[in-house]
Amino acid sequence: MHLFSAMFLLLMLSTIPCEVQNITQSMEVLDLRTYRDLQYVRDTENLMKTVDGKLKTASENPRSLNPKSFQELKDKVTQLLPLLPVLEQYKADARMILRLREEVRNLSLVLMAIQEEMGAYDYEELRQRVLLLETRLHSCMQKLGCGKLTGVSNPITVRASGSRFGSWMTDTMIPSSDNRVWSMDGYFKGRRVLEYRTMNDFMKGQNFVQHLLPHPWAGTGHVVYNGSLYYNKYQSNILIKYHFRSRSILVQRSLSGAGYNNTFPYSWGGSSDIDLMADENGLWAVYTTIPNAGNIVISRLEPQSLEVLQTWDTGFPKRSAGESFMICGTLYVTNSHLAGAKIYFAYYTNTSTYEYTDIPFHNQYSHISMMDYNPRERVLYTWNNGHQVLYNVTLFQVIKTAED
Repeated sequence: MHLFSAMFLLLMLSTIPCEVQNITQSMEVLDLRTYRDLQYVRDTENLMKTVDGKLKTASENPRSLNPKSFQELKDKVTQLLPLLPVLEQYKADARMILRLREEVRNLSLVLMAIQEEMGAYDYEELRQRVLLLETRLHSCMQKLGCGKLTGVSNPITVRASGSRFGSWMTDTMIPSSDNRVWSMDGYFKGRRVLEYRTMNDFMKGQNFVQHLLPHPWAGTGHVVYNGSLYYNKYQSNILIKYHFRSRSILVQRSLSGAGYNNTFPYSWGGSSDIDLMADENGLWAVYTTIPNAGNIVISRLEPQSLEVLQTWDTGFPKRSAGESFMICGTLYVTNSHLAGAKIYFAYYTNTSTYEYTDIPFHNQYSHISMMDYNPRERVLYTWNNGHQVLYNVTLFQVIKTAED
């Protein structure tokens, strides 16, 4: 083998384990989410079987139910039937993930042996196998498309750290192999951002670096999108885009007319006037203005320039909202930040319409100061009274078929 060819092969081989590690980490994220989904699926499946059993008993012995109760039970079963293909798809996705993980492990062992021996193995074949695995993984994730929020799981406490107020997050960009976790404690004049290498490191409080922002932040409505932190500058309506790797501000722009410094916060206060968030459709700002009489305004932002692309007036008073988050272009608003809170209001930007909802969730620690959706992981991140908590979400009609 020529010296140049050998050096090229060595260079290329050295990059493959990184690619395999990225795929494995992405699978672990999807595997964790699927595990939570399957728990919900099992609960729903048992409920359906119980209801179906009662219906069969009633059918065999009609006298056991009066006509009204019988019809109500029958209607309930009919409402559950559309869940069957969703349940089956979740099970199929879970089996696919297990197969993909095993293939990656086998490929990783092969690559390690090749790096040790530098034999005459066909590198192109290995590269094609890696690309095939990436394609299959992305295909699996894309099947879980957009939908309407119908439920929120029980809370999963990841860690207890920091003060009563704060925010924590992972990158919301789709697709992304970035598994870093960021934590920002407090809502008042903070500048210190802790960056953890992985979720496991965050849980253990290890392997982190510190970023000292050039300007302090206000509130807890921060978001990480494509490797940059977007946040509201303290005592202003200026939005800042801070790039983590270069440790520099890429752009800052005033959000025209937006209230700040506790002019129009959420019900819990905390300078939460401007809430930045991301979903499957991109980057958003949720805020209000004096001309909008304190009602929530939604603006879609251009991530590079922070220019406002389009704006909607929801008509919902921001001071009556506990928190809010975007999923698939829909803003969901909670009616409180305290115990007993529920998702009470939804505004659909694709139709400029709204509806009142009744989606309960368990506010375990009784004081939520941050609630954001991550479209890459399909979970809600919350900061609840010094606890970092995740919620899985259930979306109706989320499965994309081959005909779509």
